Amino acid sequence: MADYNSTPLIALAEQFAKLPGIGLKTAQRLAYFMLNMPVDDVQEFSQAILKARTEVKNCRVCQNFTSDEICSICSDVRRNDDIICVVESPKDLSAFERTGTYTGKYHVLHGLLSPVDGIGPDDIRIKELLSRLSGNVSEVIMATNPTVEGEATAVYIGRLIKPLGIKVTRLAYGLPAGSALEFADDVTLQRALENRNEL
Repeated sequence: MADYNSTPLIALAEQFAKLPGIGLKTAQRLAYFMLNMPVDDVQEFSQAILKARTEVKNCRVCQNFTSDEICSICSDVRRNDDIICVVESPKDLSAFERTGTYTGKYHVLHGLLSPVDGIGPDDIRIKELLSRLSGNVSEVIMATNPTVEGEATAVYIGRLIKPLGIKVTRLAYGLPAGSALEFADDVTLQRALENRNEL
């Protein structure tokens, strides 16, 4: 921001710019918006941020975000205990829950293997996953994104689990519903062919 703006306004915009997907112009708009909010609303907003940051923790079982020791999914006796869906982040878990079709449990890795970025097996929640597999787990679904890091993570974890006699599956990838073949990229078409089903 230009020098004609006050230092606190510039500092506020810089803080907003640290958020993912927020560029400098959006950060400036947010900073100006906050200055026009009633003081009570600004205090409520800042308290909500502090409360979320201090009270939300990882579930002791699946590592999802929760305000309790064990999240509502892990403590739900109606959920299927013998299937664990492994996801990269709590956002991915939320996406599955929105479908309303998955009834098993989850495990959140909080990252993916990426040697280039210095992220190894000890930097994500693989040990916690392996410690859960001594019970009645019959299948682990690797639901990481179809990126280089996602694939590497799925293969690595799969190799650790297979000797335990537990079935390891990978999400099928292909064409999204309602899309046209002509607009699909090469990798998507290849995945669609590889994961085709019998009619």
